[in-house]
Amino acid sequence: MSYDQNEGVIKQIIREIGQECTAQGQAVSETLVAFMVKAVCLDPRNHFNVDPILTKKDAQNLIQLCVARLLDTTNPSLSTIKMQVYFDMNYANRAELLSEQHRVLEGRLAPAVRDITDSRPRVQAEMENVYRKIVSYVLLSSGLGSPTDIEVVREVTAALQSVFPQTELVTFISLSKKSKEQQLKNLAMLVTGIRLYNKECGKGGSSIDDLPAILNEAIPSATQTIDEGLNTCHTLAHQYTALLESMQEDQHRFRQLSSFKLKEALFNVRQYEAFLCILLSDAITSAQEVGKMIVQFATTMDRLKNIVQNKVSVETKEVFPLFVALSNLWTSFQDEILLLSFLTNMTNNLQQFSEIHSQLFPEEVLTSLLEGVTVKSDEERIRETMGTGMNVSDFKNQEWLFPQTTDNFDQLPIQYHGFCAHAIGVKGLTLPGNPAIGILKHKERCYVFSSKEAAYIFAQDPDKFIQLNVEKAKEYAELFQLLELHHQFEYLAPYAQARNADKCLTKPTTKCDSSTQTDTHILPPTIVTSYEWNEWELRRKAIKLANLRRKLTHAMQTDLSYMRRETSTQVYLPKDAGTQTKRDNSSNVPRPQIFLEGLRGGSSPTTHMVRVDLTRAVDET
Repeated sequence: MSYDQNEGVIKQIIREIGQECTAQGQAVSETLVAFMVKAVCLDPRNHFNVDPILTKKDAQNLIQLCVARLLDTTNPSLSTIKMQVYFDMNYANRAELLSEQHRVLEGRLAPAVRDITDSRPRVQAEMENVYRKIVSYVLLSSGLGSPTDIEVVREVTAALQSVFPQTELVTFISLSKKSKEQQLKNLAMLVTGIRLYNKECGKGGSSIDDLPAILNEAIPSATQTIDEGLNTCHTLAHQYTALLESMQEDQHRFRQLSSFKLKEALFNVRQYEAFLCILLSDAITSAQEVGKMIVQFATTMDRLKNIVQNKVSVETKEVFPLFVALSNLWTSFQDEILLLSFLTNMTNNLQQFSEIHSQLFPEEVLTSLLEGVTVKSDEERIRETMGTGMNVSDFKNQEWLFPQTTDNFDQLPIQYHGFCAHAIGVKGLTLPGNPAIGILKHKERCYVFSSKEAAYIFAQDPDKFIQLNVEKAKEYAELFQLLELHHQFEYLAPYAQARNADKCLTKPTTKCDSSTQTDTHILPPTIVTSYEWNEWELRRKAIKLANLRRKLTHAMQTDLSYMRRETSTQVYLPKDAGTQTKRDNSSNVPRPQIFLEGLRGGSSPTTHMVRVDLTRAVDET
């Protein structure tokens, strides 16, 4: 069977498990089913081997086991896995949540922005229509009031006209599309700042909620709810741990409590505690940010009041930056409202996964089981082990870290979520580790322990106990997430990355990310200038070379030219010169006029010629 065929079988198995659970009234997500398939295959008690191809019988057995575990609603392990899937698929940190919210908001405003930037109004009516669209965009962008409220629309229009009168619309239309979008954002911030200032002065803003006051009231309430949940988690975790320790010490109590699934319940409450700690940290961060923003908002508002002071007009370069600052701070308040709502919903939705404790261990039952049992809190266990540090000389080949000799000791990445690395695999308990005893650094990973004795035992053969912890996680699939063992099982990625169900039963090929960097031109260019791709050009060159074979080259050397040195001379170059030897001139003389008479002869045999000179004298000309 090829890989593609095996992939199809896996998808078919997941599909059949989901259909079977739905038919029995239990709706399950594909992500949950995919992880459950992995968990069942890894559990050594089920005797599955992930290397060979699944046979039809193995596939049917796998389906039955997964359906049975998914329908066992009385098992805290299933509730823990569901809780992990829900949290991993829905939780986002501050940066991710706000980035997604801003992206969604821009997407909703995109049609309005496009409608404004693509408009080409020509007549007055079209101009007014575009201006109304700008008013709507400014109102929607700020989120301060409803576009259907006439009073709000008038307030926004008045604020917009004070910074962007309708006469400037012609200039706005001539801008490029990108410039229009930027100016729309600037106008939205200016109008928002003006409205907030007017609200502070009692001149409008009736539709604007007092977000700082709302946050000051809601954040402590949300924090208190999370604290109450944490206190309940701590109490149950301490009680379950005490009962499990009593089971290991007394065989009678072991038989009495073995059917209560105490380990699964302990892992559930520890996971619930870890998620609540994450939410509490976000709530505390939100409270700190809100406190800073309230101070900045009040300071900016006071500066703005001092500048304006009932003046008829003020310079824009003084007030516009303050209006923009007010708008940005108010947007941050809106973001904190969104974050607080998100944290509240997460806290409320996580409670459903811890309700199984009241079903399995009602208060009266838990009280009876705890009779004669000493319950210690995590703080008490840590206090008992204070001052019992490790002796480094006993383990010369091991590296131990202590708070007195290690920088950033509190920021070291502790394995197993800070639980004792020895107690997990040996006892199946999640005991809090005490870093003051000493942190063992083994193969670039840090481990803590609940007691000095546990640290000594673990340090003698760390690899053995690490493997025990891995085997324990295979038995209790919820430990993969709780102990953060994804580096031990690369193919068990976090649930948010487990949507590709085709990777459920196949061990992945070991991979690693690598990168190299070279200079752009580390070697000189190797372009062959004599290369010719044209066949006819090659033919011409071949013919030329063939002709050269019949040519002879002669050379000769004489004694006079042998070792002749170069010489040079310098002369004066002839200069250009010119002479004039004569002068051109002209004169005007009378034209000769001479007449002869009697040349034709006459009656007499003798010819008498008369010469008449009629030429004028020179002085008469």
